[in-house]
Amino acid sequence: MSGHSKWATMHRKKEKIDAARGKIFTRIGRELAVAVRMGGPDPNSNAKLRDVIAKAKANNIPNDNITRIIKKSSDSDSAAYEEVIYEGYAPGGVAVIVECTTDNRNRTAADMRHYFDKNGGSLGASGCVGWMFDRKGVIDIEKTDDMDEDEVMMMALDAGADDFSDEGDYFEVLTDPNALNEVSDALQQAGYTLANSEVERIPQNTVSITAEDAAKLNKMLDMMDENDDVQYVFHNADMPEEDE
Repeated sequence: MSGHSKWATMHRKKEKIDAARGKIFTRIGRELAVAVRMGGPDPNSNAKLRDVIAKAKANNIPNDNITRIIKKSSDSDSAAYEEVIYEGYAPGGVAVIVECTTDNRNRTAADMRHYFDKNGGSLGASGCVGWMFDRKGVIDIEKTDDMDEDEVMMMALDAGADDFSDEGDYFEVLTDPNALNEVSDALQQAGYTLANSEVERIPQNTVSITAEDAAKLNKMLDMMDENDDVQYVFHNADMPEEDE
């Protein structure tokens, strides 16, 4: 498969490898809370919780933190978070999907509409752009000087990965969403360090946009990134090259 190295610039989660680690902890903490609310605190009987715990461990969240969040989320007076997905268009016909976890659906919906409207976009109905994206498990493997690319690739493919690519600072592995945890576990057991292991949305096609529309899109993404309700944002814009 070609093209998903470019996709690495199409969502803000890549920034977590450096500056946004703390926010990733917050995001996954909310996912744990939602999973507990949906199916209870026992991962043996709650598949959703089991998957989020695996994601938390892959993102280096300490076990003590995971246990504490699960216990707190089991309390009857804890915030009742729910998952909500918003879809719409940014300037230039760019499709945008915003995954949120919120304890106040009305507040979050108003915020999302404001972000789209203020930056020349439009919030659409559920499903209006979701069909333009494929859900894939995405694993980022941190590189080391002594790492052999062919060896890592064969390990990933043997574990059930669909695709493998060199993205410069890391190796990226794509899987079926249902195979993500199995492949992640195999790579970690083989001694590799994972910088990311999550189910993400990859655009089937990209849309080229002008520098002006790119500036509006980036402003909208920045606003969304500041909102604690926003978990992930995906889009299909092919950003213009920036001048050096």
